[in-house]
Amino acid sequence: MAREGATIARMTPRPSDEDYQRLLELRTGLRRFLRWSERQAAAAGLTAAQHQLLLAVRGHPDARGPTVGEVAAYLLLRHHSAVGLVDRAEAAGLLARSQDPDNLSAVRLRLTDNGMRQIEVLSELHLEELAHLAPTMHALWEALEHTSDGEPRSEPHPAARPRGPAGALPPGTHRS
Repeated sequence: MAREGATIARMTPRPSDEDYQRLLELRTGLRRFLRWSERQAAAAGLTAAQHQLLLAVRGHPDARGPTVGEVAAYLLLRHHSAVGLVDRAEAAGLLARSQDPDNLSAVRLRLTDNGMRQIEVLSELHLEELAHLAPTMHALWEALEHTSDGEPRSEPHPAARPRGPAGALPPGTHRS
């Protein structure tokens, strides 16, 4: 048990002025992109959460579609919050539920034709915008993967790109 007033040994060196500048640039760029994305969703008649839900369903690697639990993991929501979001999206005609024939206790989600059209248009816009941002974001990610003296980090920085296989599911999810 740690003593009161004891200090914890640093795992990384103190951030440099350049580190703070990079972090500010990264956070500002992410916030601008997210704000832009919210505006694109609103222009399409969707909330940002509905857009993210459609992307989670369309981007899920299992052809049967994701479960509500898997969508909750993608969107970092609690299960009951994801259920409410799915209910509203279903009422708006964006997606449909169906029982998993292999597991009768599981419900799978699939996009309707309307939902598919919406996510296709938004994804085209987002991919184009990301192509414009890629050089800046790549440079920032590279900087996060190295210490302030330019050496590669022995452990990946928590904000660095995941090093796992392409198409890996978010932590805490699994293919069923």
